[in-house]
Amino acid sequence: MPYKDITPPAGDKISIAQGKLTVPDRPVIPFIRGDGTGPDIWAASERVFDAAIERAYRSQKRISWFEVFAGQAAKDKFDEWLPNDTVEAFRDYLVGIKGPLTTPVGGGIRSLNVALRQMLDLFVCLRPVQYFNGVPSPVKHPEKVDMIIFRENTEDIYAGIDYAAGSPESAKILGFLQKEFPKAFEKIRFGTKEAAADFWKKVGAPEGDDVMVGIGLKPVSRAGSVRLIHSAIAYAIKNQRKSVTIVHKGNIMKYTEGAFRDWGYEISKSYFGAEEIDGGPWCRIPMGKPGAGIVIKDAIADITLQQVLTRPEEFDVIATLNLNGDYLSDALAAQVGGIGIAPGGNINYITGHAVFEATHGTAPKYANQDKVNPGSVVLSGEMMFRYMGWTEAADLIIRGLNGAIASKRVTYDFARLMEGATEIKCSEFGQNIIDHM
Repeated sequence: MPYKDITPPAGDKISIAQGKLTVPDRPVIPFIRGDGTGPDIWAASERVFDAAIERAYRSQKRISWFEVFAGQAAKDKFDEWLPNDTVEAFRDYLVGIKGPLTTPVGGGIRSLNVALRQMLDLFVCLRPVQYFNGVPSPVKHPEKVDMIIFRENTEDIYAGIDYAAGSPESAKILGFLQKEFPKAFEKIRFGTKEAAADFWKKVGAPEGDDVMVGIGLKPVSRAGSVRLIHSAIAYAIKNQRKSVTIVHKGNIMKYTEGAFRDWGYEISKSYFGAEEIDGGPWCRIPMGKPGAGIVIKDAIADITLQQVLTRPEEFDVIATLNLNGDYLSDALAAQVGGIGIAPGGNINYITGHAVFEATHGTAPKYANQDKVNPGSVVLSGEMMFRYMGWTEAADLIIRGLNGAIASKRVTYDFARLMEGATEIKCSEFGQNIIDHM
């Protein structure tokens, strides 16, 4: 398609047919450098990517990098936070990668990351968590952490249905609940002026003028749940994992989180042929079917956050809703060395669209200092190559990162915590990864 302000390089498009990607030898890959430390991180990461491809395939394969813009760079260049050209490039070429982006202050887009996910219907937030030997960790056995989180990306709190206290929208919803669902309305403790006035009187404070109740809605659909959990089980089968745990808070939110759990077991049985273990609800895929032996189970979200610390070896693939996945992925990242080396991917396994990304922020105080760890983008690229089927290049990146960390020549975030380490620059760490491939 024609673009308004950018021109794609020579190369070919990745395509998908019947759920399978076709990746040419010279694919065009859109990328966003990112804001703050993004340019430093991208420069180091791109060199790692190109080196891995060259070493794996010599001159048979290469990437045509296609720079597109979002965040502060797009605002400065085009006076738009997220230009249509950028969205269309990711839509057109299927697979892309991005650095961290600034979230606009004030009105407009609440989050550029969320906007991209919603516009391209990237319903899976894929967060692998693994430990690299030598990385400082706050737990005793970080090497036991090896999990893949499938976090639903389009519903739950990320739907963004959220109204400010005292707003006309909040008042309208409160009025509707009071009229149509009076029993439910009774659970809103200060939903009327009378209730609010009584509270302020009891505490001896001036009474507020209005009812101040913020309202948020949490949509969870059967279709949205099934496609997420189906993707998680299919991944477990393809990658020979041992279990899929459906993490939820269904003991309290029975018709959203609880339904997510129930729909998960339903698809496990109806599509994958799983059979109940000892009367259920846990299931196992039986012998003779793809994924034989994989256990599909569930766990309450709060106890899961404890057990990933105390019994991490019991978790493998995790399928969960948005908010639970947000907590879990960051908590697990802390166990294996921090969000600075935590990769992420946003994927629609049906259309093939995927945007891989750094999971940390822009860290503007370190911008243009060639200082920060590029590991999050490097490992996001490793995920991208694996998604594309370029596993040889992906394996080289893992080998290089393991070797670089073992050499103890690392960026400041690791050096300050590793005994006998030498602090090096972001660009030097990228070269260190290449040297250890």
